[in-house]
Amino acid sequence: MNRISEILPSDKKSSELAHERWNAVAKPLGSFGLLETAVERAAAAQWSADVDISRKTVVVMCADNGVVEEGVTQCGSEVTAMSAAAIATGFSNINALAKLYGAEVAAVDIGIAKKINCPQIVDRKIAFGTKNITREPAMTRYEAECAIVCGIDIVADLKTKGTDIIVTGEMGIGNTTTASAVSSIILDLPPEVVTGRGAGLSSEGLERKINAVKRAITLNKPDPDDPLDIISKVGGFDIAGMSGIFLGGAIYHIPIVIDGVISAAAAVLAQKFNQYSVDYMLASHISQEPAGRGLLQKLGLDAVIDGQLRLGEGTGGILLLPLLEGALSLYYSSHKFEELGIERYAELK
Repeated sequence: MNRISEILPSDKKSSELAHERWNAVAKPLGSFGLLETAVERAAAAQWSADVDISRKTVVVMCADNGVVEEGVTQCGSEVTAMSAAAIATGFSNINALAKLYGAEVAAVDIGIAKKINCPQIVDRKIAFGTKNITREPAMTRYEAECAIVCGIDIVADLKTKGTDIIVTGEMGIGNTTTASAVSSIILDLPPEVVTGRGAGLSSEGLERKINAVKRAITLNKPDPDDPLDIISKVGGFDIAGMSGIFLGGAIYHIPIVIDGVISAAAAVLAQKFNQYSVDYMLASHISQEPAGRGLLQKLGLDAVIDGQLRLGEGTGGILLLPLLEGALSLYYSSHKFEELGIERYAELK
């Protein structure tokens, strides 16, 4: 956890150089919009205007949540283990997209409720799922710290292996409930405003979910100014691990892509640990879940995609990669004002 205090702001000079390079491309200034901004942010995060995202990894944090006991989901916790194994062996939704876009996928067991006999899973289990947050805290502060450190260490390992950019993902039945509880605290909004239907709930199921979030917050009383308290009381191991990934990106200068609402909640928690961690984040899409837009606004980030996505596993986040690659093809092209003998556009102030 000491590494968190060592985080520096991203490199402004690299961002400025990237902006200058964009302005040299023979096109109207700023005409590639948020994709230009994303490339500039990636440059600042990598501390180099020579942006490289050729080596891509999706990290899917897999964990179970005790609050499933309250009937807040369509299916049981056993689905988490099944889905995690599918991701690890290459047969899930995220794997199909990763294969298309040339990305590696790592499925991390950070808190699945059962032991999985799957050698392809990265075993970083902190505990066999969280406790039921409507009855007690989700985990101890020590467990929360361990999960955060796990995320940081995964980034350190991927940095050593040459990864240029990381997409965050998660898999865990009940994790939109914990994300709703976290979002209610960090956005200072009532549970009914930030809680959605998740993977698909009836109106009765949604009411149970909202009530569960209300009871969890009333019982545990998380301190909104203490991100570790929020995670340990109403969070999940996947959320804690992703917070660590965002912090790790800032420590090791790797841009980290935010996926959906659960990932975004983890990103805001990382921001609470160290405000400069946001410099290393890229927002991919605005989740269809009610808290999605507000969490990105809290971070001060604009998402490139607004497609009502809510699948999870990092599937929304990975869609940013081909868009970035398209932007970089222009960024590095020879279609420049100088080469073509065309006078540059003037940048209006």
